[in-house]
Amino acid sequence: MRLRDRVVVVTGAGTGIGRAIAVHAAHEGARVVIDYLGDPGDAQAVLDEITAAGGQARAVEADVTDADAVAHLMDAAEDAFGALDVLVNNAGVEEKHPFLDMPRTVWDRVIAVNLTAPWLAMQAAATRMVRRGRGGRIVNVSSVHEEIAMPTNAPYCAAKGGLRMLARTVALELAPHGITVNNVCPGAVDTPMDASVKRDHPEYETLLSEIPLHRLAKPHEIANLCVYLASDDAGYITGASYVIDGGMTKMAGSL
Repeated sequence: MRLRDRVVVVTGAGTGIGRAIAVHAAHEGARVVIDYLGDPGDAQAVLDEITAAGGQARAVEADVTDADAVAHLMDAAEDAFGALDVLVNNAGVEEKHPFLDMPRTVWDRVIAVNLTAPWLAMQAAATRMVRRGRGGRIVNVSSVHEEIAMPTNAPYCAAKGGLRMLARTVALELAPHGITVNNVCPGAVDTPMDASVKRDHPEYETLLSEIPLHRLAKPHEIANLCVYLASDDAGYITGASYVIDGGMTKMAGSL
């Protein structure tokens, strides 16, 4: 088991990619803290799935844009399991508007969840990892939009581009402490975030035409990469961004 006895905090772990990461980490022997916000139903379902399979987990409500809530989340991991070994920053939101019509409230919220929240969580987790003195792993679920633009999605692209340089910079600062920091950059994934696209058949077909493998990723495929980067097998990898997109970013149309 790659993560035997490791304590793993996964933000936004109630659905989609976060859920898959939490379940797969538990399958690999981790004790998992499931972060959620609001209705506890989804988080409870993840908790039940993990414990039914013999794993250990806790569900903790925390608004990852709030520094006090983030500190509570990390403290809860240590209180429940005695340590904090891995942080997976997965929570994310997006809301599309044409740039000229983009409300300031949308910009603030998307930046807060997708960039400020990972910074808060990285700082809080790394502080505890350094204090313990046994190294650690930080994995950020970023996006192909670290690199490629997406009209009508400026705040999201700005946040993911920022997360790229945040991870690279923090990786250098934390390397002397044995803490690695890496980003996983999915393309289109079959999650609730992409549900509206699947309902629009022409838009969905257009999306598939832009993916050489002609399908969306499954959440467990993203989870596999995250768990690898959280494991000892990836101990010499830091400051990297791993694109997992079915070839989307390599498409050049008719060129």
